[in-house]
Amino acid sequence: MRAFPNQALQGRDMYAVVKTGGKQYRVSAGEKLRIESLAADVGQEIVLDQVLVVADGDTLKVGTPLVAGATVKARVLKQGRGDKVHIFKMKRRKHYRKSQGHRQNYTEIEILGIA
Repeated sequence: MRAFPNQALQGRDMYAVVKTGGKQYRVSAGEKLRIESLAADVGQEIVLDQVLVVADGDTLKVGTPLVAGATVKARVLKQGRGDKVHIFKMKRRKHYRKSQGHRQNYTEIEILGIA
């Protein structure tokens, strides 16, 4: 729980929207997030170059579809697997039951900076 409603806006004047793993994420420097699995070692620095939007204070650059020359630098913190998702299918009165589980791989990264 935040102490002040606008605390999330303090120190986060610059942000970017990046696309990775078929999803879009709004990121700012110092933030940690889990994304779809990347082929990178723990501790390695990676560059996310599919940047859709860059905002710095009142300035907003929107790409068509990508912002030219914009990159986001990040460090890989952890490679892991998410919680198990259980899939259960059943048809009543037909003796049909099917149970399946799935664990999605993820990469946890920390955003170092937006250029």
